[in-house]
Amino acid sequence: MSGHSKWATTKHKKAAIDAKRGKLFAKLIKNVEVAARVGGGDPGGNPTLYDAIQKAKKSSVPNDNIDRAVKRGAGLEAGAADWQTIMYEGYAAGGVAVLVECLTDNRNRAASEVRTAMTRNGGSMADPGSVSYLFSRKGVVVVPKADGVDEDTVLMAVLEAGAEEVRDLGDSFEVVSEPGDLVAVRTALQDAGVDYDSADAAFVPSTTIELDEEAAGKVFRLIDALEDCDDVQNVYANYDVSDEVLEKVG
Repeated sequence: MSGHSKWATTKHKKAAIDAKRGKLFAKLIKNVEVAARVGGGDPGGNPTLYDAIQKAKKSSVPNDNIDRAVKRGAGLEAGAADWQTIMYEGYAAGGVAVLVECLTDNRNRAASEVRTAMTRNGGSMADPGSVSYLFSRKGVVVVPKADGVDEDTVLMAVLEAGAEEVRDLGDSFEVVSEPGDLVAVRTALQDAGVDYDSADAAFVPSTTIELDEEAAGKVFRLIDALEDCDDVQNVYANYDVSDEVLEKVG
């Protein structure tokens, strides 16, 4: 039975990864479609679409899927949904503030999904405005660490393009700027020959809460549950965890 058990476990893990991958693809495709709808289907004249396409390609979304999403968004192909962005606010364990960004064609379904994920995983919904003031809209470019790419290299490339700071995330660097400087920062990295994983407008917390192992486990479970919702695009939270805690939580 040991061989069977091992295979069953592996199969289950693979199914979980495939499911996550499917959800990620769906979210990236939504981003592409919305970007094309808002700014047109030409990536050369629509920086948001360009970045959405690059991010999808980096995550191995098939080119056919990307092309169809661009056509749907630009009105060249039928089947486009009326996607709307909705923000929900809440709290996780330890008083951590949570911002949930949804892209949905059904507001009631999105609200129900988010509320259920919150209440089942130790979180609670909050009134609009009670959490969002703790976050600022920023441009965020993620640069993977590679040979010849250190913090100084990244800093020198983006300093004059409007970057506010470069953060070391361990496996990568995060370049933070005002949203209006995002394209200039991304372009500066490209001009310097520095590869990047993603360039997005995101919500960055102004203050963070340090979490111990127990609280971190609870917060991560809640974020996982929220990210598992089909209508949820991004989850932002103002927590901070040490490497030691992160290792223990796994």
